[in-house]
Amino acid sequence: ISDFRTTLNTDGKVLIPQIKIMLNGELHYFSLLSTKTKSPFTKILNGIQGQLIDRTAETILKQENEKLISLNKEAYDSLKDKNAKLEKISNRLAKYLSPQIYKNIFESDSEHTNEYKRKKLTVFFSDIKGFTDLSDSLDPDLLAELVNDYLSAMTDIALKHGGTIDKFIGDAILVFFGDPESDGLKKDASKCLSMAIAMQNKVAELDKSWREDHGIAEGLKVRIGISTGYCTVGNFGSVQRVDYTVLGSTVNLASRLESICQPKKILVAPETKVLLEKDFKFEAQEAVRLKGFNQPVVPYQYLDLKETTSPEILKGDVVDIILKQPKDIESILHELKSLQKDYEDKLTKTRPSKNKKK
Repeated sequence: ISDFRTTLNTDGKVLIPQIKIMLNGELHYFSLLSTKTKSPFTKILNGIQGQLIDRTAETILKQENEKLISLNKEAYDSLKDKNAKLEKISNRLAKYLSPQIYKNIFESDSEHTNEYKRKKLTVFFSDIKGFTDLSDSLDPDLLAELVNDYLSAMTDIALKHGGTIDKFIGDAILVFFGDPESDGLKKDASKCLSMAIAMQNKVAELDKSWREDHGIAEGLKVRIGISTGYCTVGNFGSVQRVDYTVLGSTVNLASRLESICQPKKILVAPETKVLLEKDFKFEAQEAVRLKGFNQPVVPYQYLDLKETTSPEILKGDVVDIILKQPKDIESILHELKSLQKDYEDKLTKTRPSKNKKK
C-alpha cells in the first residue's frame, strides 16, 4: 500500500495489471487503474479515482494460447528430432539398397510388398578367383580393407552404368538391368556388358595394387558371367524380412557361366550374344553341360581390343592365307595338312599303275 501511495503521489497514477480475486470459489483476474483527479466544477471528481476491469476471460485465453505455443514448440522440436533420426536411418538404409530399389520403395504409393513381376532382364554375376583360400591366409583387417575397396569400386561402376545391385555374397556381386527401370532389352544388355568391361579394367588396376602394395602374389582375378532372359522379380523372404531380388534360370545361368569363366574374362549366354553381336566381338566356346540345365550351353567369350586384331594376310608363292586371329595359325596348318593328305590320296587313286600291261 505504501508503494501504491508513493507511486500515486509521484506519478499521479498507478496501474496494477493483474489482481487475483476469488469469487464464489473461482479465480478471477482484474486490472486496476488509479489516478488523482481534481476539478474546479465538482468535488466528486476531486481525490482518487479508480477503474477495476475484469480480465478473467482475456487472461484465461492468453494462458491457453501460451500453452498452445509451448505445445506447438514441443511438437516442432519432437518432429525435428524424429526427422533427423529418420534421415540418419534413411542414409544408412541407402547403403543397403540399390538406388533404384530405394527410390522405388520410398516414392511408391503402393503399400503391397508381395508384388511380383515376370520380366526379361540381363543378369550379371561375378566373383574373385581363389577368394576362399585368400581369406583364410590374410589378416582380417587387411582382408576387410581389400574387399571393401574392391566392392566400393565395383559399386561405383555399377551405379554409373545404371545397374540395380541385388546383393553382395561375400566377394560375389549380383547386378541386373531392366528393373525397376529399363532402356529396352538391347540397351540394358549393352549397359551390362559395358559395366563388366569397366569392372575388369578397374580390376586390372587393383590387381597391381594387391601385388605391389600388399604383397599378394596371387593378385586379384575376377570372373564374370552374363545372361539374358525372363526372371521373376519382387520381394522375397519371410514376414520379418524381405529382399527385393530376382529369381529364375537366367540368374542361375549367369552364375554357372561365371563359375566356368577364365579369370579376367567375361562369358555371356547365347541370347545376350545375339543382342550384342553387332556392337561387340565374341568367340564361341565349346558347348558345356551346366548344373541345373538339361541341354548343353554354348558360352561366348567377350573379346576385347587386345584380342581382336585386323585380319592379317600371309602371302605365299602359290596361295594367300587370311589370318583373322593369331591363334588361328595352328588350326590353319592342321587344316592344310589334312587337305594335303586328301589330295595325295586322290592322286594315288587316279595315277596309272606301272605294272599295267599294254
